[in-house]
Order: sequence, then structure tokens, then C-alpha cells
Amino acid sequence: MNIAIESQRLFRETKHGMEVVAEEVIRELQKIDTENRYTILVKNDDFGTLEETTNFKIDVLPSLPYPLWEQILLPQRLKRYNPDLVHCTANTAPLFLNTPMVVTIHDLMYLENVSFKGTAYQNFGNLYRRFIVPKIARKSKAIITVSEFEKNNIIERLKVHPEKVHVVYNGLNASFNTNYTTTQLDVIRHKYKLPNQFFLHIGNPAPRKNTFGVLEAYSIFVENNNSDLSLVISGCKPDFIYGLIESMNKSKLKQRIICTGYLPKEELPLLYNMALVFLYPSYREGFGMPIVEAMACGTPVITGNNSSLIEVANGAALLVDASKPLEIASAMELALNTGNAEALKAKGIENAKRFSWKKAAEKTIEIYNSVNRK
Repeated sequence: MNIAIESQRLFRETKHGMEVVAEEVIRELQKIDTENRYTILVKNDDFGTLEETTNFKIDVLPSLPYPLWEQILLPQRLKRYNPDLVHCTANTAPLFLNTPMVVTIHDLMYLENVSFKGTAYQNFGNLYRRFIVPKIARKSKAIITVSEFEKNNIIERLKVHPEKVHVVYNGLNASFNTNYTTTQLDVIRHKYKLPNQFFLHIGNPAPRKNTFGVLEAYSIFVENNNSDLSLVISGCKPDFIYGLIESMNKSKLKQRIICTGYLPKEELPLLYNMALVFLYPSYREGFGMPIVEAMACGTPVITGNNSSLIEVANGAALLVDASKPLEIASAMELALNTGNAEALKAKGIENAKRFSWKKAAEKTIEIYNSVNRK
């Protein structure tokens, strides 16, 4: 079978969820599939991490604005390869493509939230997805999504047949483990000037990630416990975090909060390993990969009692109402209790074993085969 995989932003420097998923699945496909021929189509960015193999070709297309790249350039380039099927990995796909198509729809948040509080780029992206995704869902031969929660959401909102939607859980890179040495941890601790003990949060300007709620909960925790534990925040710019602190009139918190910025993927497992507790009380996720990563590193997790997070946490995290900072702060106290921490660590490590990129790749090949047989 001749398979084309579209992952436009695969070679960007700061990879986020969808690009990470695409990269990990493609790496596993390269390991296990020596029969099918693949062409990976990406945009011309400077941070390529995949290499071609005997049956995997990488085609780097010129940079264009996203809709033009996807709707015009991509279909033109696909004509060179005449694939048996095309897999588009990031929610959207070309509207006018006659080749059988598999599309990965990670979530439908852009259909649920009509807020335009983001940047102009984010707002345009949401409008584009709102227009494209329902049409692509009907057009595609198969839809891959990342949780049972999201599958049910897709079936209900997009009115597609349940047999068309396949759940392929995200996996877990082997780098997320508990086997790092004290020397390795100390290198990162020194690099980012981290204290010996701290809470960890992966921040994000998106309101659904609830970084503001984490800061409020941390403030309550510090006041109620007269604690000197620090909060380390990675994943977003320090100016954003310090702006939130100022808006809370809690400027004294600045000296307790450490912002690392965006971490290279090889450093993130070490950060999880050093943290006492990982805070991820998101309002809405299609999957929630960071909670699985933290669990695999033996870090107790606090997350939201909503969306896919309940399914993915699987009883191995403290679940909280993300809208209640006081509840988050209480969970922080509970997670620090030695008995609770050890129980959460053991449950988390066991839960993380459910998620494998090899399994994800194997199931993806099964879906390709089923589409090809139709």
C-alpha cells in the first residue's frame, strides 16, 4: 500500500500535542512496517527530527499560510505520489481530494467554544477548523481520535456513524521513567535554578489550561500552610505568568514562582522526576498527555474531574473541580501526605503502562488496512 501522511508542522521547533503524536506514531511505523510505502509531507521548518528509511520518504514542501498549504499546495503535491490513502494528522484536511482519507481529530474544542479571546492567529485557526472539520468528518473514510470521551463527542456533534470513529490512545516515550540519577537531575536543577522541592505546572495562555486557577490555588496553599514550597511553571513565557500574578494583586508570589519557559523534550522527564506534585487541573482535554508522562515519572498528579482526564487518569490521580482553587489547594495538601504520595506514585506508574506508541502504531496500521479493503 502507498500511504501519504500529512503532518505540516512536524518540523517546528516548539512541538505541541498534535505534532508530538504524529512524530511518535511515525517513528513506530518506521520500526514495525517494512511492507507499505510511506511519504511524510511536512512544511519547510528548520527542526526536522525524522530521517528517511527504505520505505519512508520525507517531502518538505514550501512554507505557506496554513489554509493555502493544506487546501492548494498539499493536494497538488499528492498527485506526484498517487497514494492509496492519505492520513491527515491534525484535525483538518483538504476538502477537494478524491483519495481515500483518514483524519485524526484530536478534539472538538473549537466547535464548543466561540470565544475570541486568543490572538488573531488563534482566532482565525478556530474559525478555519469550525468550517473544515464537520465537512472533513463526513468525507473521510475513517476518523482516529484519542479517547472514548472524544469519540462520543465526535459521534454526537458531527453526526458520523460510530463504526467510522476509532480510538487510538496516545502513547508514552520511553524517556518518561524513574531511572534518572541524582547527577542527571542536578544538571537540570542547576540550569534552571530549581529548589530541592516544588510543585510543577505546565502553563499555557489558553484559558482551558487553567494556569490562573493553579496560581490562585498555590496562593491559597501558601497562606493556609505558611509554606515555602515553590511552584515551577514550564511551557509558557515568564511575562505571561508574572502578568497573571499582578492581576491577582499577589506580587509577593513572584519570588516563589520559577518560570523555565519552553523545555526541550529531553529535559521534561527530569523535571517531572524532581517535582513533588504535578498540577494539571485543566477544564477540558481530548487526552491529557502530561498527566501520563508525570505518572510514568513517579510524580503524584492532580487533574480535573472532567472530559477525557477521568478516563486517562483511571483512578491514579487526585481529581478536582478545576473551577475551585480551594479544592485544588486542598488536593495539594493531600498529595504531599507521605502515604497518599506513595499510593499515587504506585498507581500512576502502573496506569502509565497502558499507553504505548507501538500499540498506537499497530492500531493505526489496522485502520489503514480496513480503509484500503473498502
